[in-house]
Amino acid sequence: MKIRLGIVVSEFNFQITYLMLKQAEEHARFLGAEIVKVLKVPGVFEIPLGVKKLLEEKDIDGVVALGAVIEGETKHDEIVAQHAARKIMDLMIEHGKPVALGISGPGETLLQAFDRVDYAKRAVEAVVKMVRRLRGEEI
Repeated sequence: MKIRLGIVVSEFNFQITYLMLKQAEEHARFLGAEIVKVLKVPGVFEIPLGVKKLLEEKDIDGVVALGAVIEGETKHDEIVAQHAARKIMDLMIEHGKPVALGISGPGETLLQAFDRVDYAKRAVEAVVKMVRRLRGEEI
């Protein structure tokens, strides 16, 4: 049975997250998964609400969350990343569907964020593996 994924991607730092989105879509095709829906949200802080919305859809088996949290002059990046990660984990447990944390940062520079664009591929792979394992399929 085909694996159907949703992707929630942050528009903040879109010069990075756009590349992450393209890599995620390409890797999903490579793995034989179908991207059912892509939901763009303003920033990483809004990703959990987008994840919740997609997890509620019956035709989505798992969700990939994509974003990049660049270090600023304050600790804002740490707060955003930590709270988003925690809520995403809570939603995964609550809905019983895998969600991958394809969010780089906090504490990274713009150049480090570009170096971590391939985190999107890892996130897709994690969700696909979890869906297969939860279905009892051999990997």
